[in-house]
Amino acid sequence: MKHISIVLLVLFILGCGGTKVDQSTILNPTNPSGVKGQGVQNGTLIEADAKVQTLKTKVKSFSTPQDIETIMNFLTSDELQGRETGSAGIDKAAGFIQNIFQENNILPYFSSYRDTLSNYNDAAAYNMVGYLPGTDPQLKNEFVVIGAHYDHIGLLNGEVKDTIANGANDNASGTTTVLEFAKYFGKVKGNKRSIIFALFSAEEKGLMGSKHLAEKLRKENIDLYAMLNFEMVGVPMVDKDHCLYLTGYELSNLAEVSNRYANKNLVGFLPKAKEFNLFRRSDNAPFHDEFSVPSQTYSSFDFTNFGEYHKVGDEVSLMDFTHMARIVNESIPMITGIVNSPIKELKYN
Repeated sequence: MKHISIVLLVLFILGCGGTKVDQSTILNPTNPSGVKGQGVQNGTLIEADAKVQTLKTKVKSFSTPQDIETIMNFLTSDELQGRETGSAGIDKAAGFIQNIFQENNILPYFSSYRDTLSNYNDAAAYNMVGYLPGTDPQLKNEFVVIGAHYDHIGLLNGEVKDTIANGANDNASGTTTVLEFAKYFGKVKGNKRSIIFALFSAEEKGLMGSKHLAEKLRKENIDLYAMLNFEMVGVPMVDKDHCLYLTGYELSNLAEVSNRYANKNLVGFLPKAKEFNLFRRSDNAPFHDEFSVPSQTYSSFDFTNFGEYHKVGDEVSLMDFTHMARIVNESIPMITGIVNSPIKELKYN
């Protein structure tokens, strides 16, 4: 997350607040309301999608701590040298992201997964942009962008023992979360609206990657329904009854809709996020500016649970993989409900 000054201690807790989600809502993308084993369509209960049922044993708890750890270990490895925009290290991260897209039926949105930034001239830089077409004849023309930035700040001069800012929480955690969503929806293929999975570069340089993509998509005149961004979700919030907070919480009904589809109190309000205007400090902001549709960031960084922001100490060893897997699994019915809603129910207040 860009430009936040903190000196805070690291605390860990094992779970999120609220009622545990019924796993049947994760299995059935036609069933965001939580009716076990069934979907709802035009007011009538129907059998869950047979395609989804065949995946039941594979996605009962789709994302596991081990899955999260595998991705996180690579993205935060010293080999990537802190993933600075334009570096050889972030190029390796891009190749890793492309492989996950290709292996999970995610198409390139443009001619290539790598979309070169037109507004960054210091070095070659590119977003990684994947695409999963919608299945509904009408709703497929509407888009939901699910995003996170995959760059970090690279090497820090003046450090003695370790100079690599590996950026585990900021923002390998958000990148990993988006990649897990891509894996899930790429397997299930139950999204009625089209989904763009966007991993942004140059967030740390001033949101340059997201500004580039938002402007480019706006020029294409796509029908954007919402932009859902994930930032710093590697450790649990402290003493909260919800797993995530939403930047710009009071600006829209996204939190309310998210919790309804999640079937629990998944998303809440964090006063500090409003105080520090985090709504403007992550990659959701350019989409808000260009499209004026709900474009907000989900995070679990609560200003008390992580003290290694933009330091070499932002290491994978401090991440809670169980917490991260829980966020993915409990967000899947939320995202499913949003991409499959028959109407555009998300609104700015």
